[in-house]
Amino acid sequence: MKKFGSIWLAGVALAAVATGGAAPALAQGAPEGASADEGAAIIVTGSRIRRDPLDQAAPVVTLDSEAIAKTGLSSVADVLQRLPSSAGGLNTKFNNSGNLGNPPDGGGVGAGSATIDLRYLGGKRTLVLVDGMRYVNGASASGIPASVDLNSIPEGMIERIEVLQSAASPLYGSDAIAGVVNIITKTNQKGFKGSAQYGQYLGKGDGETQNYQLSWGTGKDGVSLVVGGSYVKQMDVKARDRSISQFPNPGQTSCSDPIGGCSSATPLGRFIVFGQNMTLRSPVLTGKPVYDPTLATGDFKPFTSADRFNFAPFNYFQTPSERYGGFVNVRAEFSDAIAFKGMAVYNHRHSQNQAAFLPLFIGPDAGNGNLLDTIKIDATNPYNPFGVTLDSSNYSFIARRLVEAGQRTYTQDVDTFDVKAGFEGKFSMFGKNWFWDVTGVYGTNEARQLFTGNVNAAKLAQALGPVANCTGDCVPFNIFGGVGSVTQAMLDYVGFDERAKSGQALYDFQANLSGELFDLPGGPVGIAIGAEHRKQEGYFEPDPVIQAGLGADIPAQAARGSFKVDEIYGEIRLPLLKDTPFFHSLELNGAARYSDYSTFGGNTTLTGGVQWKPVADLMFRGSYGESLRAPSIGELYGARSRFDQPLSDPCTNVPGSLWNTSATAKANCIANGVPANGSYQEPQGGQLPVLTGGNPDLQPETARTILIGGVYSPDWAQRKISLEVNYYDIKLEGAIASIGADVLLNRCALAGDALSCNAVKRTPSGFISSINGVLLNTGTIRTKGLDATLNLHTGDTGAGAFNLSVYANFLFKYEEGVPATTGVTTTSYLGYERGSPDQAYPRFKSTSVLDWTIGPVTTTLTGRYISGVKEIQDTTKKLGSRFYTDAQIQYRPSFADSRFVFTLGVNNLFDVDPPACYSCSLNNYDPTTYDVPGQFGYLRLSYAM
Repeated sequence: MKKFGSIWLAGVALAAVATGGAAPALAQGAPEGASADEGAAIIVTGSRIRRDPLDQAAPVVTLDSEAIAKTGLSSVADVLQRLPSSAGGLNTKFNNSGNLGNPPDGGGVGAGSATIDLRYLGGKRTLVLVDGMRYVNGASASGIPASVDLNSIPEGMIERIEVLQSAASPLYGSDAIAGVVNIITKTNQKGFKGSAQYGQYLGKGDGETQNYQLSWGTGKDGVSLVVGGSYVKQMDVKARDRSISQFPNPGQTSCSDPIGGCSSATPLGRFIVFGQNMTLRSPVLTGKPVYDPTLATGDFKPFTSADRFNFAPFNYFQTPSERYGGFVNVRAEFSDAIAFKGMAVYNHRHSQNQAAFLPLFIGPDAGNGNLLDTIKIDATNPYNPFGVTLDSSNYSFIARRLVEAGQRTYTQDVDTFDVKAGFEGKFSMFGKNWFWDVTGVYGTNEARQLFTGNVNAAKLAQALGPVANCTGDCVPFNIFGGVGSVTQAMLDYVGFDERAKSGQALYDFQANLSGELFDLPGGPVGIAIGAEHRKQEGYFEPDPVIQAGLGADIPAQAARGSFKVDEIYGEIRLPLLKDTPFFHSLELNGAARYSDYSTFGGNTTLTGGVQWKPVADLMFRGSYGESLRAPSIGELYGARSRFDQPLSDPCTNVPGSLWNTSATAKANCIANGVPANGSYQEPQGGQLPVLTGGNPDLQPETARTILIGGVYSPDWAQRKISLEVNYYDIKLEGAIASIGADVLLNRCALAGDALSCNAVKRTPSGFISSINGVLLNTGTIRTKGLDATLNLHTGDTGAGAFNLSVYANFLFKYEEGVPATTGVTTTSYLGYERGSPDQAYPRFKSTSVLDWTIGPVTTTLTGRYISGVKEIQDTTKKLGSRFYTDAQIQYRPSFADSRFVFTLGVNNLFDVDPPACYSCSLNNYDPTTYDVPGQFGYLRLSYAM
């Protein structure tokens, strides 16, 4: 396979150099089934009034099925996350289950799912539609997410994707603060279309991906039908097989490295007993170890950093998943005035996350927040070497890595079903055509998760307690003997398979009416009005053992909730002037929506804009919009859970810490509960426990967006050149989030801020037992930037046809403000990597696509650039800029009437590694921004009748 991969790569590189680029992966196109040169009045994403798609008033990027295929990616989310205006979002490069726990947004880890995040505002602030209608939110058996899982939408059903890069709450309702992703499905297809693709990381032989898509359509006598199916299987990439992720920190070669990072939960155990910090010299598989209080002899020795456990190689770098699904789309015209439309889609996902062997922590400083923190090890336990019962008076911490139980695995099975049906038609009024539609949507998303490798705290307490009480199935537990000393009988008693489930449901009904009223000098006045009734439900049910607070892994409680909303909206288009000097056209537009939520009451959002063409080939536009995001079910009703955030405690007494460098910080740390004698040292590689939870008193987020832009498409170039530039300014208030644990810790240490210090709870030894991460309407987010798009199409030059698309984003500002006891703390992330949760904020990103078609061969070169950033937790560490190159060759043999297409491609052609990141959560890089290391090669065969 390695030899084949080398030949494959050499062939692609040679062809890429020899032939140059194909159709742009990013294109400004005509939506809703019309081509740009048809000039038909249609519905365009960003307006509910029918209009010529060439006269688009809003900034929309369109990716058709051909553009998606040119990326070689097998996930719609991965394609969208390459947009420079996208911040990335959750994807299958995340492996957070069991490593970090449930993040503080009430949505769970979303294991195996994928989202789109526009403008760095989070996936929950980007609205995802399917054919202009809402789609059910995702679930992954770990919480109640506020965003759509794009992996639940079969690729084979997608005709194209329209991305509105502007706020649109007055048109579409809640969640459209950053923009709208509208997935348009296949409704008009003749015959078969199909493709089969296989890919893997060249030279590595891992990450194998299979992608099969098939659809068939027919139409006759006003009835059209399209059916299809998809199957995608992605294999894992293991952290141990990439050099960047073999230790907890970049460049680390051993756990004794001063940088730390390795875990104190080791196979040989760590025991802080009688004030001594010790571990075993070697395993003691039978009987009890020998304890010498001097540690000079016997089975125990002082614990050092070299004894720590390297958990990094046991993670996934890319998680495995398998998805299959099908869809049907039907339309039946009964007359010119009425037609039926319906669609149904089903998708199943089987995915997995993986973590190292369970770290079992017990004792007062363990920080579990449950029975494990108060467990006593009785003197009669046959493996207790200390001769006395261990309790809070004589031991503070015992850690043991349960290698014998095998690695922790989290396996998800997720089923998504969505059906929509309705009627549409047209009639004449005021001498104009009017269009109407009524549509109902029902969607469900059900997820189940199996976690292997957990421990029941109640049974462990019994197995470590008085041996006289360990009766029946109970087997005394040996926590002191080191790796191999925990027998299968012991594991069978204390261990259990954890099962959790979650689900969401969507009920949505819409009615819309649009048409023209009368003529103004610039053309007919267009309006649209409509109403919507929506209900959303969600639940999360952890395993009963977890709900009882008896698990050794992430704690969680059950949650359930729902809300209803009734809405009405109106939109107007006023074409004031046309074909006059300096006013080839002048148009005003506006929209308003009133929403009445069962959770917080009524709210009105407004938007208004102007579009001016001084000449035919130059257009300027500007708009002001108000947006709303209602708190989600998870944010309102998410129950208490925990997020283990990788952070350093500024109060720890280690060289270079604030404790040693700032007298003010030292005094504030002591006031917060850190022992004044300097005995507190945070465990290296520690994760600090953030207690999360929803808040039923949350109010909606509100935002205002200013958009100013222009489009130049010169007539002298026959519309083969276009340049579009859009400046945006978004201010979000009442942002729903918890105050970041890093912000709380630093404000407490440096400023003694009472609100922050009260959120940080410590044990008598100074260890952090919890940080309050309950959701609040915390403050503001402000972002400004510029999008620029250049498209160049040469047509046939005699040397082939060339197409060039360049899409860029310049980020001018991104800052967040959160409340303090007095005032607000504002943090600028511009040019920084946030780290846990991972997110880079580069000042510049771009994607350029060069295509060259000559005869039956089309070659595509794609360049993706990301400017460098610094880690905000340590600005001396820099993530350098990256330029990725993707190459693809397509061959359409003329002997088959170009029905067959053979495709050969490599993503990351020059094997560019992601920049190393010290503060990122796992695998030492940011999976929202950068690629998995390695060259990904693929072959595809496509067919269309």
